[in-house]
Amino acid sequence: MTARPASSVPHLPREAARAVDQFGTSLTDLSRTSPVLVLFLRHTGCTFCREALAELASRREALTEAGIVPAIVHLQTADEPVRELLERYGLADVSRFGDPQQALYAAFGLARGGLGNILGPKVWWRGFETTVLRGHLPGKPSGDIRQLPGAFLVHDGQILGEFRAETSADEVPWDELSSCSTGLCRPPSAGETPPATGAEP
Repeated sequence: MTARPASSVPHLPREAARAVDQFGTSLTDLSRTSPVLVLFLRHTGCTFCREALAELASRREALTEAGIVPAIVHLQTADEPVRELLERYGLADVSRFGDPQQALYAAFGLARGGLGNILGPKVWWRGFETTVLRGHLPGKPSGDIRQLPGAFLVHDGQILGEFRAETSADEVPWDELSSCSTGLCRPPSAGETPPATGAEP
């Protein structure tokens, strides 16, 4: 799956105005300061999420140079375990939004996967690659293990680019999403219809 621009540039869902980071800023307000690349994680023990965090850390300087601010949405109720995890990647200062009830995940159209989405052959192979070859060791699952991840490029209360994983192993198309801030996203393929986001009127 690849990133794509939101075909009608929808507004952020109402839940984004209710979600507040560790600094007391809502996701909607954060998007009004600059483009924001929002990474939705699975549970914190997920090897693929740890891989994504490492990739985000490696791209952070380039994102900053492009004027893009990173943000993270997670499933945990308590902030401390998430902060400790992010510290490993130098991301503890990044805005993070706890969403244990998964209201924000649902509002952005991120699904809960079945067994094939989280334990299929592709997932097993990518798990081997990520864990053994790349060294992203998994931790203890905490949160809904069926929740699938995603990433969005948002700005000024609107969704400019979107990526919704179909399996837990799908990798974020970082370059394509980042390009959405300049209007260079790949247009939707013929027949593609983005999922509804419950956007504000």
